[in-house]
Order: sequence, then structure tokens, then C-alpha cells
Amino acid sequence: MADFASSFQSQMKQFDQDYAQNSFWKALEQKTNLPKSYMAFGSTLGYLLLIFINVGGVGEILSNFAGFVIPTYFSLIALKTASTDDDTQLLTYWIVFAFLNVIEFWSKAILYLIPFYWFAKTIFLIYIALPKTGGALFVYKKFIDPLTAKYIKAPMAPTDNNVNSAINNATSKMASARASGANAHRE
Repeated sequence: MADFASSFQSQMKQFDQDYAQNSFWKALEQKTNLPKSYMAFGSTLGYLLLIFINVGGVGEILSNFAGFVIPTYFSLIALKTASTDDDTQLLTYWIVFAFLNVIEFWSKAILYLIPFYWFAKTIFLIYIALPKTGGALFVYKKFIDPLTAKYIKAPMAPTDNNVNSAINNATSKMASARASGANAHRE
């Protein structure tokens, strides 16, 4: 338990350091005299509590909102990076998210029988959205890929021989077009 408490405290301090220059958190911290990390943690707990209680069906909206906001933020960052690793992670997330929503759409009646479904879905979406967990890749490889592999085949990448053949074919067509154009011009 002491390890958890010290780990939690170090993560809270790290959050305060990471967002020390953020104008929103700075202004909020000055108004409330509370550390940024406490406000973020309290807001997160309040958000999850609203989903857990699900008064008036607000859990569904908040769950889907969390499922869009976190990965959209990471997707916007990924578009600005040169690496394709984060692109693969996020593309996999969106596939898993879409798959989950399609299943959810067709089984709405069952969802109301599962207690705390929206809370569990939110925790699951956060798990698959965060790149550090690798949750989206795990779910995709374990469940979705085996279901779709027999129906969706990856297109064959062109080999060097095919590419060279296409280049030679295009070059010969251009040469013959130039020759016929030059002959037509002389006449």
C-alpha cells in the first residue's frame, strides 16, 4: 500500500510539473489555491462518478464523450509526428471503438440489463485509448482480427518487377505518343 501511495504522490507531482506553464491550470490554481493535480484528479473522479450513477442516462453521453476526446487529442498529436507507430495505435483504437459501437447499437436492450455498463465501457475506452497500455492493439489482435481475417485480405504490395514493368510500359507509351504526335505535326 505504501508503494501505491508513493507512486500516486509522484504522479501527482509530475502532473503539477508537466502543466506548470499551462495558462488554464495556472489560473484555476490561483483562484482555488489547490494544486493542479488535485483539481484534475477530483474532476476525473467526479466525471467517473456521474457515469457510474448514470442519472437520466448521462452515463452514455459522458462515456462516448470520453471515448472521443482522449483519442482525438492523441490523433491530432499523431498527425504532427513523423513516426507511424502512434498512427497504427490510434487507427487500431478507432477500429475497436467502431466495432464496439456497432455491437452496442444492435444490442441496446441487453445494455440496460448489465449493471454499470457505461462505467465499465468508459474504463475500457480509456484503457484502449491510452497508447501506454497498448489496449487497442491487444483487443484488435485477440478478438477483431480473428473475426475479420477470413473476410478482409490485405492487398498485395507491388513487387519491384511489377513496378519496373509498369515504368517500362509507361515509358514506351509516352515514346510512341510523342512519335505519333510528331508525325501528325509534320503532316
